[in-house]
Amino acid sequence: MKEKMEKLEKEISLVKQEITKVGHMHPGTLSLQKRSHGGEYHQLSYSFAGKGHTHYVRADDVDEVRKAVANYRKFRELTNCWIELEIAFAECRRAGTSGSSHKK
Repeated sequence: MKEKMEKLEKEISLVKQEITKVGHMHPGTLSLQKRSHGGEYHQLSYSFAGKGHTHYVRADDVDEVRKAVANYRKFRELTNCWIELEIAFAECRRAGTSGSSHKK
């Protein structure tokens, strides 16, 4: 049990280190929209704090926004992984301290 907890602690530490490397981020989806009168433009759509947002993105900013959206996706993956590891760690800790019988 102790070895498993040590392994989980190391994995948690690695995930935390990766999170610090993520860089600038932004939630949402970047899409290419068509204008009714012809032409195309990029649009960033996202929800935050229960509100939907939509922004036009200038052509010069598309690469930067695309990178920020990808960074946000990576951040979410890492935080989900961290939470899973913390849950597993807590379960191991409880199993080690409470024994095999757990009455309600």
